[in-house]
Amino acid sequence: MEQLLVEMEKHVLGQGRNIRLLVTALLAGGHVLLEGVPGIGKTKMVRTLAALIDGEYRRIQFTPDLMPSDITGNVVFNMKQQEFETIKGPVFANLLLADEINRTPPRTQAALLEAMEERQVTIHDKTYPLPDPFFVIATQNPVDYEGTYPLPEAQLDRFLFKLNLTYPSHEEERNVMKAHSPFFAGEAEILQPVLTLQQLREKRRQLADVVIDDAIIDYITTLIRKTRETKRLQLGASTRAGIAIMMASKAWALLEGRQYVTPDDVKVVAGPALRHRLILAPQVELEGGTSDHIIQETLAAVPVPR
Repeated sequence: MEQLLVEMEKHVLGQGRNIRLLVTALLAGGHVLLEGVPGIGKTKMVRTLAALIDGEYRRIQFTPDLMPSDITGNVVFNMKQQEFETIKGPVFANLLLADEINRTPPRTQAALLEAMEERQVTIHDKTYPLPDPFFVIATQNPVDYEGTYPLPEAQLDRFLFKLNLTYPSHEEERNVMKAHSPFFAGEAEILQPVLTLQQLREKRRQLADVVIDDAIIDYITTLIRKTRETKRLQLGASTRAGIAIMMASKAWALLEGRQYVTPDDVKVVAGPALRHRLILAPQVELEGGTSDHIIQETLAAVPVPR
């Protein structure tokens, strides 16, 4: 896992923390939503991760005319065999890139709901299991950009993390340009896998051995319940959000080389795990408030276990 992080940071510059959180989600068995303006490396980050993992990678370009069956698959009549056959869609992969997911209407977005939660797909009343592991990384442009459809709350809640990608610093942007200069347009570096699917499954099994004290679980429970009490939110965190924080904390601790979770682990993953699950009250939005501000205030207000 450390080698995977090193290779990722070598080829995707200026996103060190987001890379670590992305690998944390992979280890925890969750899905990730990447949000950022066009042209800052969202798709490159996913392609690099896919190249470094020895699994099947598929990409779906979400467009306004995309149909649910274009994602999950369909049943067609085979004229040669004179029988119906099931054509599985691109969702049957170990790593699925849902590129610009908010460019397609909610009806098509909902095609991923069953896949992301239950790791299975139903095609014409028949259910098919998805590969293990199954990891969805969706990218989206900020919702105030033209031609976007906001993701429904039920869809957002399926993502373990929402990561916000921002512009790199001056030095990082300079290094990106220098690294790109030897390549022609459309040409890419050839990367070799450093992590097999079997190794990833083994690492995931090790999460069960990471100790999380009852005091830490109480801390997480208090955090999510606190978000339901404030009048600055229309909707607070769900129970699924608490489970997400707990599993992500264990994965972050394992990446840090520890077999136990600390309150600092919880603080690191709380923002990415909660920011897309909270709905602000209208007056807070008018005042320019964000879910990140409320998460930081909540973390500051809840006593840290000793």
